[in-house]
Amino acid sequence: MKAISEPRPDCCSDRENRSEEDKWEKRVKPRRHSIDRRAFLGKSFAAGAAIGVGLLGVDQSAGAPVEIEEDNQGGLPSGDAALLRFLAALEILEADFWIQYNELGGVQDPEVPGGSGNKPYTKAFEVLDEDMPIYIHDNTDDEITHHQFLNAYLISKGRAPANLDSFRTLMGSTATGVNPTMMGRRLTNLTQLTLDTSWWTRYRDDSHNPDLDPNHVFPQVVPTLAVNRHTAIPRTDADTTDSNFLQAIANTAAFHFPTIEQGGNSLYPALALKAKREEVMRILLSIGPTETMHFQTWSDKAGNAPPLTAVDPVTGVSVMFPDLEVDDELFNKSLIMPEPCPFLNRSLPIVSVIRPLKTRATDVLQFLMAMGLFIGQSPAFFAYMTQLAQAADHARRDGDD
Repeated sequence: MKAISEPRPDCCSDRENRSEEDKWEKRVKPRRHSIDRRAFLGKSFAAGAAIGVGLLGVDQSAGAPVEIEEDNQGGLPSGDAALLRFLAALEILEADFWIQYNELGGVQDPEVPGGSGNKPYTKAFEVLDEDMPIYIHDNTDDEITHHQFLNAYLISKGRAPANLDSFRTLMGSTATGVNPTMMGRRLTNLTQLTLDTSWWTRYRDDSHNPDLDPNHVFPQVVPTLAVNRHTAIPRTDADTTDSNFLQAIANTAAFHFPTIEQGGNSLYPALALKAKREEVMRILLSIGPTETMHFQTWSDKAGNAPPLTAVDPVTGVSVMFPDLEVDDELFNKSLIMPEPCPFLNRSLPIVSVIRPLKTRATDVLQFLMAMGLFIGQSPAFFAYMTQLAQAADHARRDGDD
């Protein structure tokens, strides 16, 4: 585990993000066309999509949202700021759900404070690997540092940071171990997930690459997770009383971890191709590989999920986790290295690569929405995130400053 640093005053960075934005607002004089963010949040989704959020507006001629603040002399291009701001927002969201996992199933220490742990849930994780609580803790810490760094960098360049504090409205778990001060203040919903686990076979298939074969359907490794809604955390203490169902909850979380991390695995290098400034490209190409490290770690641990069938006593939904100690190379749990596959064109030899790389920010947002991660969020939240994603997609390396 990482060496313990000074305790953070707020693991969710509410006060830190607010103070950063306050300092930025004091340092940068208002623009003529800026729109008050707090006023916007009270508007409807339709109005939000039309007028933008905070310092974001819509360029009607281009059909995509762009930042309407002018560039500082020698500062950060608007496109690069859009790339970093969208990623900062994603990392805030990632930190939010990783904090929930850590409160219940991770190591409890001053480095990631707030929770007190849930022993039955933690033991269910340890069935997969005795070090699961440590890995959960360290992944949580990584995501917190990612959004803190990205926002701090934006502010240092006179650009507005991503801030999602106004959307902290979801209830989350009330089971033993959660931080009571965060009940009703979550950004993400871990209790109604629908997981696309086709990434498992996509990285084991040596004949197809989604960049070259966008219509190829990669099989799901856990088909029952791809339908209906499943909880990945105990919703209440009642969920911890049935050991078989609790193991199913931990197994669901184990597959949720790599399902999430494979998104950043592709998104960071895809957005790096759009960066104009070398330093921004350096940021993206330095953070991105850590997401790949997370993805492979969790891919390995998910394969250890014990085979079982369980029925959710609240929803009546059934889930079945298969035995992955099989000879079929598409499903074998030990084959966690990316299998070589076609790349660029089929006249070239196959090669082991990250895939897909033809990934847009809006694609990632749609993927997360379809997962159910934001069930219960407000229309204003979806408007804000959609505009950040569209602005990132609108950025281009050869664009104007």
